[in-house]
Amino acid sequence: MTANPATHITASTCCYCGVGCGVLIEHDGEQILGVKGDPQHPANFGKLCSKGSTLHLTGDLSARALYPELRLGKGLARSRTDWDNALDHAANVFAETIREHGPDSVAFYISGQLLTEDYYAFNKLARAVVGTNNIDSNSRLCMSSAVAGYKRSLGADAPPCNYEDIEQTDCLLIAGSNMAYAHPVLFRRLEEAKAKRPEMRIIVIDPRRTDTCELADLHLALQPGTDVPLFHGLLHILMWEGWIDRRFIDQHTEGFDALKTLVRDYTPQMVSELCGIPVADLQTCARLIGSAPSFLSLWCMGLNQSSSGSAKNSALINLHLATGQIGRAGAGPFSLTGQPNAMGGRETGSLSNLLPGHRDAGNRQHREEVARYWGVEQLPDSAGLTAVELFDAVHAGRIKALWIACSNPAQSMPNQTLIHQALASCPFVVVQEAFANTETCRYADLLLPAASWGEKEGTVTNSERRITHVRQAVPAPAEARPDWAITSDFARRLEALLRPGQASLFDFDSPQALFDEYKYLTEHRDLDLCGLSYALLDAQGPQQWPFPRGASAGSPRLYANAQFPTLTGRAHFIADAYRAPQEKRDTRFTLSLNTGRLRDQWHGMSRTGTAPRLFAHAEEAVVSLHPDELRRRRLQDGQLVSLKSRRGSLVLPVHSDDSVRSGHAYLPMHWGDRFLKGLGTNVLTSPAFDPLSKQPELKHAAVEVSKVDLPWQLFALVEGDVQNRLGALRPLLEGFTYASLVPCGHEHPALVLRAAAAVPPDNALLAQIDQLLGLNDGPVLAYDDPRKAVGKRVRIEDGRITAIRLAGETAARDWLKSLWQEQRADAELRRWFLAPLSTPPGSAEAPGSGGKTVCSCMNVSRNAICAGIGRGLDLAGLKQELGCGSQCGSCVPEIKQLLAKPMSATVNA
Repeated sequence: MTANPATHITASTCCYCGVGCGVLIEHDGEQILGVKGDPQHPANFGKLCSKGSTLHLTGDLSARALYPELRLGKGLARSRTDWDNALDHAANVFAETIREHGPDSVAFYISGQLLTEDYYAFNKLARAVVGTNNIDSNSRLCMSSAVAGYKRSLGADAPPCNYEDIEQTDCLLIAGSNMAYAHPVLFRRLEEAKAKRPEMRIIVIDPRRTDTCELADLHLALQPGTDVPLFHGLLHILMWEGWIDRRFIDQHTEGFDALKTLVRDYTPQMVSELCGIPVADLQTCARLIGSAPSFLSLWCMGLNQSSSGSAKNSALINLHLATGQIGRAGAGPFSLTGQPNAMGGRETGSLSNLLPGHRDAGNRQHREEVARYWGVEQLPDSAGLTAVELFDAVHAGRIKALWIACSNPAQSMPNQTLIHQALASCPFVVVQEAFANTETCRYADLLLPAASWGEKEGTVTNSERRITHVRQAVPAPAEARPDWAITSDFARRLEALLRPGQASLFDFDSPQALFDEYKYLTEHRDLDLCGLSYALLDAQGPQQWPFPRGASAGSPRLYANAQFPTLTGRAHFIADAYRAPQEKRDTRFTLSLNTGRLRDQWHGMSRTGTAPRLFAHAEEAVVSLHPDELRRRRLQDGQLVSLKSRRGSLVLPVHSDDSVRSGHAYLPMHWGDRFLKGLGTNVLTSPAFDPLSKQPELKHAAVEVSKVDLPWQLFALVEGDVQNRLGALRPLLEGFTYASLVPCGHEHPALVLRAAAAVPPDNALLAQIDQLLGLNDGPVLAYDDPRKAVGKRVRIEDGRITAIRLAGETAARDWLKSLWQEQRADAELRRWFLAPLSTPPGSAEAPGSGGKTVCSCMNVSRNAICAGIGRGLDLAGLKQELGCGSQCGSCVPEIKQLLAKPMSATVNA
């Protein structure tokens, strides 16, 4: 990136997944103008995915929290206030609550998207000032089972590998991760490594056939929740065939005999029947692992989000210990974190059961060490509440004041009906947030505007233990403040009320002051950071821990000497028997629901939901079923259905998808109540959790799908002012049985509304919608047939369509939307705009136009790619002629799938 004299370049990191990509922010000192990958950053070497490359497009101020807002009573609207009044009010409420009900009557729920310094400030506030362990993070929902697995098996929560191992391994096993979507830049590195070394073997374990599977030599499509018997069965074969490292086992591990006794019963035939995997594939998988010079495993939510997540993690680590595949290049168990700084939260102890420096809140010696360092008499010894327990306590009335920062539990937690009830009934809810339109913000009694990506300074740790200095590029808008500063300011006010006359524990004037205090809590611990500083990170670049005093570089791998941070120095084999998922399918709920990620969206879409082009690849929430399941239920592709679990239901379209096994259903995790009526995906998911990690089973729920009859339908599209229009339109959609409201558009951002009902709504509701769409006056073509409850509106300005509303009869919606995209509205076409036809007589859709967008970067549709394939273009030719796949590369796996299809299927796609 070359900046002109009026612009500047600031090196920072991406704020999405745990890969921790370096980015170069182009700005003018006030506004962010562009973003590129940092070619010097060792995580990504200049590559960015579709999300990271559009970060500069997520700066819509109409979506931001800009000023403190306070509600003085339930049911009242919030009104703007100043920071002093806001934080004084919060301190008074928290102090009164603590005095009356005790410190455990308040709680903090924070986020893996915070910087390490923010995390540390919250942790010190909760433990040292309030005196509670009721502080948990949304990382509980994604990585706590990995924490438990590493600690039980290896002695510390320390991923031992690095990203270079992905490129160097001989055999890579990917379990419960659609890496192509969840960690796209790492997947690009894997694609390149496989191209250079075709002999590398890749195994993917996933109930669905995902884009990641396209690179696999072997795909094991197991039944949901059966990872433990699969890993035990693989170990059974490894032992039987003599593919274990007996010397490593004897010298560096303990507990193998108990595990050997357990896995003896996990025969290939038994595991095949339980997991739904052919015996031959099990034997092939074991042979690939056992015969490989180096063996690396990667895993993510498919293992972690389970009621047996800790057992799954340890069962996979068992394979590495049994084969001695740990502590060297290309080998080891490697958990991929889901959030940009989930690792930083684990390091600072910002889960209810942890303390800074990889200490345990339940360990008396650890509590005394931290209390002594902080200069307080003691830390609380009562067990803190984990995420599901915390919101259960809010619902039960035991938590009277709740502080939520940089997280959206009203979208992300399981069992959303309970979560919304809990937030609505909690006496005092503080939400510290950059985006004012999240589902959680509606429940805020006090909304505190926080600085966001590009606007604050600190550090983050990525999945490979690499710490990067995050630099501020531009000031935060309006009155938004950095999270560490908000937390410290509140802490000082609360100290004055709870500890009058005592010296403040929060004498911090910069994030660097917080980092410099925190790092000495890691001294002589496994993650020793004492040799690090902002200055060193600036001079030498991102570094992996441990980095003790006197070190000249970070540590690329752990356990090279096979010495583990346990009492005996040996790693532990864990012998956990298989436990089935807690929720069973029955005659009422016959399908297993799996949730996962979309390629271009992230988490609850608080940020990605402000970039309309990121919806092009998936324009609405749909539930995917195998074609056999549609036939069995007499459903048609695209038909509206009711998707129901024991906790709630959604109405949404169904999609025929042969990548989903029969008996299963798949729904992306991102949809909340903001974009889809009905509280979103997690109204269906189960709050059952792992007994050790307390991580909920978001990856499995028993569901049923049935047809709904909603003959009256509505389609609308409107350009401009997307976020404000979304906020104004969303409440009106409660009048429909089904409603979806999502941004769209590449060059012209717009909002698309889809709705359906059993009977037409009253005219007043449609009139309100028309007014918000700008279709009530001006240059609008209109047609109404009250007898049939049909009404149509098309607004044309400067020779192009800018708004559409089709009510009662929506056959022309795809055609009109394609005309809007192509900016066509000539006189010859206009007479057909309101006709009950999808296209004018005798016309045909232009070859290659329209269809689902495959390449978000270059705005290339599926139809255009298929047309190119029909002309004989290969991948290189498609990249050159259409530009698809030439930027971030996230669409390449999907393009390869289209290239692999028979010509007739591609042409008719």
